[in-house]
Amino acid sequence: MFASVLALAFAAQPAAGPVTGAQLAEACRGRSGWSDPAPPARIAPNAFYVGTCGISAILIPTPRGHVLIDGATAEAAPHIAANISRLGYRVRDVRYLLVSHEHVDHVGGIAELKRLTGARLVARAEARAVLESGRTDPADPQAGTIPDFEGAAVDQLIRDGGTIRIGSVVLTAHATPGHTPGGTSWSWRTCAQANCHTIVYADSISAVGPDSYRFAEHPARVAPFRTSFAKVAALRCDLLITPHPGASNLFARMAGEAPLRDRNACRAYAEAGRERLDGRLAQERGR
Repeated sequence: MFASVLALAFAAQPAAGPVTGAQLAEACRGRSGWSDPAPPARIAPNAFYVGTCGISAILIPTPRGHVLIDGATAEAAPHIAANISRLGYRVRDVRYLLVSHEHVDHVGGIAELKRLTGARLVARAEARAVLESGRTDPADPQAGTIPDFEGAAVDQLIRDGGTIRIGSVVLTAHATPGHTPGGTSWSWRTCAQANCHTIVYADSISAVGPDSYRFAEHPARVAPFRTSFAKVAALRCDLLITPHPGASNLFARMAGEAPLRDRNACRAYAEAGRERLDGRLAQERGR
């Protein structure tokens, strides 16, 4: 079923190369499923969108090998690999797999992508148990509401502020827990001739759970959110990308309907997360 949908989605597209931001936005209009196929598109000189209509996956190519951030769902993994090939890059040249957080919609495809690429999976220690077991942490507010996934061995642990260097690209890990304990944001510099800017792939910072879960009764889960809001707001951030593209209006920005670059984007993203959390806590306390 997925293969037939994928074939239809790409039937009218060129055989190779990225589409424009406007074409990506149009291809995903009215479609935001985790596994809904999307064509690949360039975000910046060394950042390509290779994910689905509902979930980001970002390819960072270099002459020394490539980095892929996030893997969407198991169903979407072959599509992500096909997007990498469509851009003219070899899937086996992906050297590192990085992740935002340990939920099925972002890492469900990592095991298959690891087989396809042979890449090293890098994550913070706090995400390791869930990534390797594929089982959602029972203490996670979303436990029981999202499915488990195929686990994959973590090859390399990275600390807050740690870096991954490949060619001339240096990616920095920023611990941003809250949504999950292992939540991680990533930043790197991209340049076109003398024009350089910093890209931030800011992890989800939303307090999500069923109505029966009361964050107000779990201060130890709320506290990391506060720390992460402050950290994301303080990041140097010329171009914001998020694991759910809609959370940062990414497709519209790539289509030129809003500014792609905005140095206040991370601050605004953090503030929106803070307002949502405060609103939920107030609602819970008023019940």
